[in-house]
Amino acid sequence: MKAQKDTLIGTLLDYDVEVAQFFFAIGMHCLGCPASRGETIEEACAVHGTDADELIRSINEFLEKKAAK
Repeated sequence: MKAQKDTLIGTLLDYDVEVAQFFFAIGMHCLGCPASRGETIEEACAVHGTDADELIRSINEFLEKKAAK
């Protein structure tokens, strides 16, 4: 899986729950809430004042490293 701006947070968490650490780091601690699971990465970043491209880059690097193992 490769994260994109329109990727739903819930879909990403279902794929790999360990990506939660990246959302916690931007102050998004409500990941268990159904509303947050339905947000896109871009929407969450807008609400939390974070650069979506930077977050996506970090998440994708993490997922690529895990896949390479």
